[in-house]
Amino acid sequence: MGGSSASIPEGTSMIAPQLNTLRYFQYSDGAENCYNISVPIGRYLMRFFFTFGEVDNSNTEPQFDVSLEGTLTFPLQPGWSSYYDQAYPDALVYVDDGAATACFHSSGHGNPAVVSLEILQINELAYELGYPWTLYVILKTVKRVSCNALETGYGIDLDADPWGGDRFWGSDIDLNKGASTPLKTTAHITNCCGAPNFYPEVLYQSAATTGVGENLYYSFQVEPNQNYSIWLHFAEISPNITQKGQRIFQILVNDQPLFMGVDIVGYSGGPFTAIVLNKTIFVEGRTLTLTLKPVQGGILINGFEIYQLVPMEYTTVKSQVWALQALKDSLGVPSRLGWNGDPCVPQEHPWIGVDCGYDFTGNAWFLAGLSLSHQGLKGHIAEDISYLPSLQSINMSSNSLSGAIPSQLGNLSNLEILDISFNKLNGSIPGSLGNLTHLQELYLNGNQLKGEVPVALLSGPIHGASFNFSDNSGLCGIPGLSSCGILSSGSKVGLAVGTTLGALILVVCILAIRQRRYNIARAKRSHDAPFARSRLSSTPEVQLQKLAITDYIKSPHLEHTPQLLQ
Repeated sequence: MGGSSASIPEGTSMIAPQLNTLRYFQYSDGAENCYNISVPIGRYLMRFFFTFGEVDNSNTEPQFDVSLEGTLTFPLQPGWSSYYDQAYPDALVYVDDGAATACFHSSGHGNPAVVSLEILQINELAYELGYPWTLYVILKTVKRVSCNALETGYGIDLDADPWGGDRFWGSDIDLNKGASTPLKTTAHITNCCGAPNFYPEVLYQSAATTGVGENLYYSFQVEPNQNYSIWLHFAEISPNITQKGQRIFQILVNDQPLFMGVDIVGYSGGPFTAIVLNKTIFVEGRTLTLTLKPVQGGILINGFEIYQLVPMEYTTVKSQVWALQALKDSLGVPSRLGWNGDPCVPQEHPWIGVDCGYDFTGNAWFLAGLSLSHQGLKGHIAEDISYLPSLQSINMSSNSLSGAIPSQLGNLSNLEILDISFNKLNGSIPGSLGNLTHLQELYLNGNQLKGEVPVALLSGPIHGASFNFSDNSGLCGIPGLSSCGILSSGSKVGLAVGTTLGALILVVCILAIRQRRYNIARAKRSHDAPFARSRLSSTPEVQLQKLAITDYIKSPHLEHTPQLLQ
């Protein structure tokens, strides 16, 4: 966690005790900065306080995004600092990996700044929506209201059970709700304050009411085309309503029925007894209007909560995230690149220099490529890179990487492009690179490599691949490079075999020449012998007969003319 600290001016806190410092993140700290806090697996309320000042943002409201567990949750848009529920946002999150993660993403409009982050464990079944909603959505608070409460406050201020998450309850006094009359009681409310949600009793001791036949409504700006979970709180605290059927009303959202024929006493079993109604709806537009219409008597409501259901993003394969974090350290990735949190999500803020792919079978993101050329890397390539088996492309060219090329690169069976040219890499080229059967581009030029180029890499260019080993003064063994002065063991065996065969051929040739000379000398001696001369001095008839036979054998005409069958 990087960033810098700065003081905040007095009077900036709207609903919480005054704090004195904040942490902000400049461009040099990277586009993503995260808190990763170890917690038990479970359900949590995560709450923030955002503000800004002179040192961090020159007293200009910044705009940035906040993600929880890899899911974009709070986009801080222009004007956020004017509303307490945007300056103090909270959400209910299920953490399943033992670490609560909150990241701040720069949008280029000022420096992200945060005063506080609270992570409060709540009951496992709190705000249960049923499987799979509870595990796979974030409940982002839109409004949490105690109707006609004279004072706003946190759960601890309202004597609520700590397992309720110390939620902040605002008032509806300033909300546009039409004509209403406040109603309060000090009577004990039953069935209000236990597990799993642990509501404060005071929530049900005040209410907004209307006269007979009068509507009550609340209207809010929301994000369009989203699901919203609405929780409505009721306890009949009017001394004039003691029997069911005396107060009945309808509840609508954007003029669509939500609950019909609501009878508080009839539902709860009696007065001064709490009930909670919950339903999830889809809202297409940018406005959510909650309307209560009387059927019998007037309206009474004690409080309500509205949560936006933010679907949680599928995250990156954990082993690949850990491997990439290890590579971040070994490569010396500069802080300006960020590389905090999840490399692939939220999708609006992927890591710089990381290409991601999605596995629809396993419902997880994976690392498909690293594009880190000209990024000032000054470390080495660690063996942890072998834990990124889905990599198809690696480009770390034009940096200052040193050390050896790890043989584990040969385990990346999907790799098609490897460009680590123009660095300071030394040592030999690992033979394991020959295992990369899909490799189409290999650029090792401009380093300090030495030794013989592995034989397994020589066939690549023959099959259309592009390989470059130049500008490595110590490399040898292929055309374009110097010959190898010191032969490898394989070359030595080959040379020995070749020498032996050459010697055998030479011996055979010498013996053949000697035999030929011997035969010629023998023939000459036979020609000069008395017996040979006697045969040559035979009668002319015999000599002519011999000459005719000889001419017959040598005749080209007869030699190439086929014989006819009789």
